[in-house]
Amino acid sequence: MRKIIAIGGGEIGRAGVKNETLAIDREIVKRSGKENPKLLFIPTASGDALGYIESVQNHFGKKLGCKIDSLELIIKKYSKKEISDKILNSDIIYVGGGNTLKMMKVWRKFGVDALLEKAMKKGIVLSGLSAGSICWFRYGNSDSARFGKNKEASMIRVKGLNMIPALHCPHYDIEKGREESLKEMMKKNRGVAIAIDNCCAIEIIDDEYKILKSKKTANAYKVYWKNGKYFKELIPVKKNLQSLSEILNFS
Repeated sequence: MRKIIAIGGGEIGRAGVKNETLAIDREIVKRSGKENPKLLFIPTASGDALGYIESVQNHFGKKLGCKIDSLELIIKKYSKKEISDKILNSDIIYVGGGNTLKMMKVWRKFGVDALLEKAMKKGIVLSGLSAGSICWFRYGNSDSARFGKNKEASMIRVKGLNMIPALHCPHYDIEKGREESLKEMMKKNRGVAIAIDNCCAIEIIDDEYKILKSKKTANAYKVYWKNGKYFKELIPVKKNLQSLSEILNFS
């Protein structure tokens, strides 16, 4: 069973910053079907930032009752079995934000991409925000080029795990240039993009989806080009799950 919750962005409550995604995070925990699920945090995109790990422990652990473990692929060394056990013995996998391109390279080096595919088939809840939402899609609109010396570098297309056959753009309402860059990027990409604001998420259960919000004004959009014309369509919030094909198909 495919269970993915991809969040466009938002704070989870690091020191001195208010949590913005609580309603969505509660749904992540709920989808595990357990009262105290085992949550594995993968902080690769942030370079295994210790402060980020601590924030996840406080938020998902102390506040939401999860048993927290983390997989620090950059600052620690694991055997293949240790990596496999951590991923496949979890109830929830939560991927943090940061440099998506670097994260995907590290994952492929250690075989994490294949293990996450197994986790999906096993019914483990796959979740995360920013880089941690891009990774579940075929491609992502990413600011990874800005993690070098050029802070004004253009957005780039990064290849994800293709568990959701679409391109994804996080931080759609917050980051300068995201909307325009996605419009230009989709000119060269056949198919659909799912653009998601901060404090908004798409939840996918098998072949159905639902839009989740932790802020009323946050939204998700279906973006594509057809016959030389650009389309940006609001994806409505509905109580029940809807057919995923409705937003992935534009023919």
